[in-house]
Amino acid sequence: MTKLKIHLLSGAAMALALTATAASADNIRFWTTEEQPERLAKQQEMAAAFAEATGNTVEVIPVTESDLGTRATAAFAAGDLPDVIYHTLQYALPWAEAGILDIDAATDAIEDLGADTFAPGALEMAAVDGGYASVPVDGWTQMIIYRKDLFEEAGLEPPTSYAAVEAALDALNNPPEMFGFVAATKVDDNFMSQVLEHVFLANGVTPVDADGFAPLDEAKTTEVLEFYKKIADASPPGDLYWDQSRSLYFSGNAAMIIWSPFILDELAGLRDSAPPTINDDPTSPELASKTGIVTNFAGPSNPDGAAWADIRYFGITADANTDVAMDFVKYSMDEGYTQTLSIAPEGKFPVRRGNAEDPEAFTKAWATLPMGVDRKAPMGDLYAQDMIDEIVGGLDVAQRWGVAEGQLALASKMINSQIVNRVVRQYLDGEIDAAAAVAAMNDELSKIE
Repeated sequence: MTKLKIHLLSGAAMALALTATAASADNIRFWTTEEQPERLAKQQEMAAAFAEATGNTVEVIPVTESDLGTRATAAFAAGDLPDVIYHTLQYALPWAEAGILDIDAATDAIEDLGADTFAPGALEMAAVDGGYASVPVDGWTQMIIYRKDLFEEAGLEPPTSYAAVEAALDALNNPPEMFGFVAATKVDDNFMSQVLEHVFLANGVTPVDADGFAPLDEAKTTEVLEFYKKIADASPPGDLYWDQSRSLYFSGNAAMIIWSPFILDELAGLRDSAPPTINDDPTSPELASKTGIVTNFAGPSNPDGAAWADIRYFGITADANTDVAMDFVKYSMDEGYTQTLSIAPEGKFPVRRGNAEDPEAFTKAWATLPMGVDRKAPMGDLYAQDMIDEIVGGLDVAQRWGVAEGQLALASKMINSQIVNRVVRQYLDGEIDAAAAVAAMNDELSKIE
């Protein structure tokens, strides 16, 4: 009996030991909207590296971006949120207010990494009372893409302002051989919404303040409308969106366009589905070598200008295993940050520039990451350092309607309504004058709640 008891006690002790070991290695769940197979594989590799480094495992769960809001709300109601969510800017503040996100955990993670190592604009967009809703991960800034070679030949300044763009139109617009611009004019396309928001922001015009709807300033908005009509008049006729913008620039028939950085690999002939046609070689980097970019853009009433940015975040949830979730986020933003950016370098600019040892460590590493689809090449091999600095620097001053005012949700509804697109198009087509356009936008936007 004594021996049996000893064996039973030994077995119990062993079970306790095994339980303790299992408890020390935790599993967390990570929702990601980067669900394309190649991007998913990179995230699973990073999760495996984190597990090897810490002993804690990460289940990487793909979620379709359009379903993210409803799934998160349902999971919150059921008390079954994942530990970490990779999410867009639009959810940061609403989820923090709803209690879905752990503000303290995100703030502690940022402070542990060093708030001064992050792009200020990316942090400010997620700022809440007492800290930050989520941890900035990556982002991209909308850009004016322009023919640097033609600008230099004509003695033109880069298109960093309304006035500089207008000067370039006067010098370079010669349709159909060369359109000065390809403006977005297709009312029901989100591309027009993004471009217009950037142009409005550049002149310091916004439809919201801290209390909600704020009437558009008539004088400043008139400047916006008159500028947009000038670039539209230097564009081809018709309903224009991203496709014509890219096609005409790639064929050498446009001096300026507004586009996202996802064009950067295509400009260099790295994607067969969207080849530059400026010469007979669809893999040629010639057009990339002749291209300049501007991210921060200024109107006459806003000399500091603005950069329009799309930022993505890691949200640590209220249901998280907080310590492990924070460790995973910090790992993904430090030892694993280059791997995080490598998922799609052309559209994932580093919002964390470096660390205590090297303030530019991640920016330099990002410039060496291979981008492209059918062929690969590092950003630093294709574009000059001053362009790379401009690309990354836009995140320092990144803006969106409603962010600074705490009205992002309302501003997003206004943008998605496409009221601004429709009224601006009526103005461009000569159906109404500027004063009537401002009045119409104010009337319709004021009804959105």
